[in-house]
Amino acid sequence: MADPLTMFIVIRKDLIKTLGWTTGSVIAQACHASTAVLHKTQDLKDTREYLADLNNMHKVVLEIKNLPQLESLSASLSALDVPHVTWKEQPEDILTCLSTSPIRRSPEVKEAFKKCSLFRT
Repeated sequence: MADPLTMFIVIRKDLIKTLGWTTGSVIAQACHASTAVLHKTQDLKDTREYLADLNNMHKVVLEIKNLPQLESLSASLSALDVPHVTWKEQPEDILTCLSTSPIRRSPEVKEAFKKCSLFRT
């Protein structure tokens, strides 16, 4: 089977460990980012293909250590032309997470996510 289209959602772990956010509030941030990126990329072929098969969607929820690492990841994804959204909680204006549009896992994409691990509480 071909590499499936996958959304990568990356959450700042320090929101929970250092800033005391609840798991639920962090999950809400991930939901905001993933919804926003689907809306913003709705005209892309890969997004349309992903949404055409709702029963077989693939998502990977990852964690990253802190804000500087999240900003670095976003810059790396931009350099690779990977469509993604960074989400800021308002009105606090705190960058909390990012979500890619549905993409395939190229070696370059795998390398971009090397500082991430699977999200866990």
